[in-house]
Amino acid sequence: MDRRSLIKHAGIAGVLAAGVAPAVHAQAAIRWRLASSFPKSLDTIYGGAEVFAKAVKAMSGGKFEISVHAAGELMPAFGVVDGVQNGTVEMAHTVPYYFFGKNEAFAIGAAIPFGMNSRQMSAWMFEGNGRKLMNELYGQYNMVSFAGGNTGAQMGGWFRKEIKSPADIKGLKFRVGGFAGKVIERMGGVPQNIPGGEIYQALEKGTIDAAEWVGPYDDQKLGFNKVAPFYYYPGWWEGGPEVDFFINQKALDGLSSEYKAIIEAASSVAHVDMQAKYDARNPTALKQLVGAKTKVLPFPTTVLDASFTASMELYAELEGKNPMWKKIYSDYRAFQRDQVLWFRFAESRFDNYMQTKKL
Repeated sequence: MDRRSLIKHAGIAGVLAAGVAPAVHAQAAIRWRLASSFPKSLDTIYGGAEVFAKAVKAMSGGKFEISVHAAGELMPAFGVVDGVQNGTVEMAHTVPYYFFGKNEAFAIGAAIPFGMNSRQMSAWMFEGNGRKLMNELYGQYNMVSFAGGNTGAQMGGWFRKEIKSPADIKGLKFRVGGFAGKVIERMGGVPQNIPGGEIYQALEKGTIDAAEWVGPYDDQKLGFNKVAPFYYYPGWWEGGPEVDFFINQKALDGLSSEYKAIIEAASSVAHVDMQAKYDARNPTALKQLVGAKTKVLPFPTTVLDASFTASMELYAELEGKNPMWKKIYSDYRAFQRDQVLWFRFAESRFDNYMQTKKL
């Protein structure tokens, strides 16, 4: 069995475990740079790029190396897409919704309020039209995307005061990632788009009243429980946010077919690895936060209902003025409707039952 056949039948994990590399001995050595939007302190989301780079190196027999650079090292956290588009770096690891200012449809590639959960998002991207449609958009910016992780459903963030009704959102200075700020704004809040590494200082100084990031493991690392007592859930704006690798089109086109295959395989390794780490580490972190007197509270249904209404109004407006949004969103929602139907019959029923039992 030749190496390509082994890779096909054994799978990437098996190949790596066996120490077998694809047939790249004749390939030229390549060195790329990857700009991340995340700080090194977050071994989960920043670490996704390191997992990717390690897999690329292993599968290429050390001939294809990618150096990973944290936010601020080569360019600001929110400057990485420009860096890829302009060819300053070959690739980036980031969350597409950070760049909705270029086109609101960027947000659909990560998460939109009341969107899909992580499994549904992966199904749309890998088996539906998601990757094709998103790359049609990203192609306008000289980029191609590959899956780069998912956090799973996120928490709703840290607040200095309780949120008892939609009225409590009015005037609230809330650090909220990307596109969700448009909904918060409609509800009377004041959204703030601040990189992860700068949130703690803003919350501590009172520059903002509330902030969300990901979930217990990352949030505990960033120390948010020290400066805000109320921890709300769920993050209705991030039911399953995908993190992506963006690669400069010219750089990707310059790769051999073998190296392109390695890129695709390594991205899948990193994609699965990220959520596995979050799912494994969040429970312990949440228990520790509760033990440290954090008040973990659900958003009132009235707040969720008001947020849902505001989100649907926003989407209807965008469908009328942004053709790319309409094209991608219509496919996304049609896929989600079927997913919600399926999950209701098996996944949700099973989960709801198990959550009532003592194990």
